[in-house]
Amino acid sequence: MSNHDGITDDARKREEEYFRRKDRELIERMRQQTEAASARQQLEAATGIRDPESLKDLEALGFTPRTLALLPLMPVLQVAWAEGGISTAEREMIVNLARSRDIEPGSAADQQLQGWLDTRPSEDTFRKAGRLIAAILDQPGGPEMQVSADDLLKYCEQIASASGGLFGFGKVSTEEKAALEQIATQLKKR
Repeated sequence: MSNHDGITDDARKREEEYFRRKDRELIERMRQQTEAASARQQLEAATGIRDPESLKDLEALGFTPRTLALLPLMPVLQVAWAEGGISTAEREMIVNLARSRDIEPGSAADQQLQGWLDTRPSEDTFRKAGRLIAAILDQPGGPEMQVSADDLLKYCEQIASASGGLFGFGKVSTEEKAALEQIATQLKKR
C-alpha cells in the first residue's frame, strides 16, 4: 500500500508543480500586459495620438516612452540615408541634434539612434514614422513634440547639405532632394 501512496504522492507533486508553473506563467503574462498598457498610455499622453492602430505602429517601430524623443529625428535619418550611407559630418550633426533634444549618451534612445546610424531603417519604418509625426503635429492643442514641421524640414536640409559636393556644387544629391520632397509633402499635409 505504501508503494501505491508513493506513486500518488509523486503524481500529486508533479501536478502541483505543473499548476504552480502555469500560475507563474499567467502572472508573468498579466504583468507584461499591464506594462504594455501603461507604456501605451504614456505614449498616448506624450503624443496626443488616440488611435490604437497608430499607437501599435509606434510600438512596432520600437518607440517606447524612453525612446519617443527619437521620433522627430526619423526624417533627418531618412535624408542622411538617402544616398545609401551616412557621412561622418551627417552622423555628427544627427548626434548633436539628438543631444539638443535631451537624448543622453548611453540612454535607451541613444542606443536606438546608434543602431539606426549603423543600420538603415526600412522604407516602411520611415513612411510610418513620417505619418505618425504628421499625426502628432496635427493634434490641436495636444502635446508638442517640441519641434515644428518647418524646423524638421530645416534640419533635413542641413543634413542634406552636410556632406557637400565639390567646391560647393552638387551639395544636395538627387536622392536627397527626392527624400526632402517626400518629407515636405508628408509633413505639410496638415
